[in-house]
Amino acid sequence: MSDVWHGLIAEAEFPEEGKLAARIAGWSVLVVRTDEGFSALNDRCTHQAALLSGGKVRRGAIMCPLHGARFEAATGRCIGGTYADLRRFALRIAEGIIEVAVPDTPPGPHERPVET
Repeated sequence: MSDVWHGLIAEAEFPEEGKLAARIAGWSVLVVRTDEGFSALNDRCTHQAALLSGGKVRRGAIMCPLHGARFEAATGRCIGGTYADLRRFALRIAEGIIEVAVPDTPPGPHERPVET
């Protein structure tokens, strides 16, 4: 298994709210911008598999809209609860385009969010 880079959006067009959800090669990806820069995370809370993209970004963390668990955007580490850390994806900016690398295999059931 290897990771494949995918162009997502121009850095200049990134939403002001500080987050962007995308489906990339079957993966639900959440790109978050904080004061430290950009991070790409699996858009799936590790507690009840909810989409994190509906949550708020504050003080460098994304909060799950379902139950309030907080995850540090830069590392994916759970900082508001005792849940597993989020999967992170490699991110780079090439010629002004935000690119994210996801595995070339589809996500398994434990990596897919429950979408309502």
